[in-house]
Amino acid sequence: MGQRGNFGTERFLSPGKGRGLRATKHFKVGDLVFACPAYAYVLTVSERGGHCECCFTRSAEGLSKCGKCKEAYYCNVECQRGDWPMHKLECSAMCAHGENWCPSETVRLVARIILKQKCQTERTPSERVLTLRELEAHLDKLDNEKNEMNDTDIAALHHFYSRHLDFPDNAALTELFAQVNCNGFTIEDEELSHLGSAVFPDVALMNHSCSPNVIVSYKGTVAEVRAVQDISPGEEIFNSYIDLLYPTEDRIERLRDSYFFNCDCKECTCKSKDKAKMEIRQKLSTPPEEEEIKQTVMYARNVIEEFRRAKHYKNILHCELLEICELSLEKMGSVFAETNVYMLHMMYQAMGVCLYMQDWDGAMKYGEKIIQPYSVHYPPYSLNVASMYLKLGRLYLGLEKRTQGVKALKKALAIMDVAHGKDHPYITEIKKEMEEQK
Repeated sequence: MGQRGNFGTERFLSPGKGRGLRATKHFKVGDLVFACPAYAYVLTVSERGGHCECCFTRSAEGLSKCGKCKEAYYCNVECQRGDWPMHKLECSAMCAHGENWCPSETVRLVARIILKQKCQTERTPSERVLTLRELEAHLDKLDNEKNEMNDTDIAALHHFYSRHLDFPDNAALTELFAQVNCNGFTIEDEELSHLGSAVFPDVALMNHSCSPNVIVSYKGTVAEVRAVQDISPGEEIFNSYIDLLYPTEDRIERLRDSYFFNCDCKECTCKSKDKAKMEIRQKLSTPPEEEEIKQTVMYARNVIEEFRRAKHYKNILHCELLEICELSLEKMGSVFAETNVYMLHMMYQAMGVCLYMQDWDGAMKYGEKIIQPYSVHYPPYSLNVASMYLKLGRLYLGLEKRTQGVKALKKALAIMDVAHGKDHPYITEIKKEMEEQK
């Protein structure tokens, strides 16, 4: 027998994969398999003032500010008191450093984990089947670049928190940063906007599959794991660690680079979706040669990376980012069909830039091109598909296209009912938006 978890799951040794989680009862599509509160979490800096620092509730009513640092916001006194054991560490550090306070989100999270480990000696409700200390670090597999990033993070931790926190030795810190980098989660809202970072040890126990049978969504700072396929007793529970839009070769490379294993799931073995994902333009007078396709794939991968870096440049204008998207779509479009995943990736980026620039028509045009291929390329009940229907629905309503708006929101809800659960606050909000259209 494995080690019992909660809600009908247990830890076991998965053949060829090491530790894993399996079902001890039957779960049907939409069932909550288990919920896991965050062991430690941190709200991203850009969301301060819009979300409560303690429970991550989005507030239109206005939140109360921490009187000391004037940076953290809370729903009410209960949330402020609840967060104080963790916030006091950051509050003191922010007051001491003033405008120079700029640790990365990972550094902020690790500081909270160290503090939690000092005051929490008992096993927590986040560690029913796997403790934080058991998380894989893969120290022997880190390359020079990853080791340098770890060293930079450790230096920043010392710089920003040394007056307010006693640290373990460097070897323990190196292991902790490696554990967080490999096992940390980003908490996202219903449109997949980044809200914060967290560690959920029990969720991290699940192994990966490119056709997962569960999906992880968030209710505040609690991770909820729901079935997206029927799961029988004794069956292993698989989550996806990565964005599943991309072809097999890209997924395998990403998993190897970030999680240090070779994926041998059904999808990676049979590659059933690769042809559609890599669709070439039809009706060209002369079909492209194999070499031209290869060159365009290389160009696509490079431009995706170039754009990712460009988004972080301090002085870049949004119109310049849009231009990168448009030029790359034009170049790739001479070989790739509009349903090709590399085209879709750059359309998605272009849509994001349009939304930021409040070019609602531009955003809508990109969204309309993306949504159908997304529904084909992603597995059923995908949060990526739901969030795209949601963005489109809200755009339509904003542009007074009521019928199209309500139709898109209904499609988002059909997925979210399964992925988030019918009683999720996001679902209540969306239903309210639809009611207001009547």
